[in-house]
Amino acid sequence: MDKQMKKGVLDLCVLSVLSEEDCYGYQLVEKISAAIEISEGTIYPLLKRLQKEGLLASYIRESSEGPARKYYKLTPEGITKCKRLRKKWFEFYNGVNKLLGRGNGDE
Repeated sequence: MDKQMKKGVLDLCVLSVLSEEDCYGYQLVEKISAAIEISEGTIYPLLKRLQKEGLLASYIRESSEGPARKYYKLTPEGITKCKRLRKKWFEFYNGVNKLLGRGNGDE
């Protein structure tokens, strides 16, 4: 996927995953990477920015598999932002698909 396209949807991807469950950074990378390729180096600055914007909160949770982990969760503002971005995404997605037709992009 084009780097600029990916950058434009990563906020939505992170917020969307966190709307389902609290996650630590590497766990987010794994979940998002199952759909689109990203690296740890991409996710941590994004998490820091979203937290600074008040969309995420963090807490430390002990782990049975090693050191304690920093988990992220949505704040009420993050929940609202996620809902708004999802709505805008599907409007955009549907509009682009109308322009592209029903082809699968292999043409």
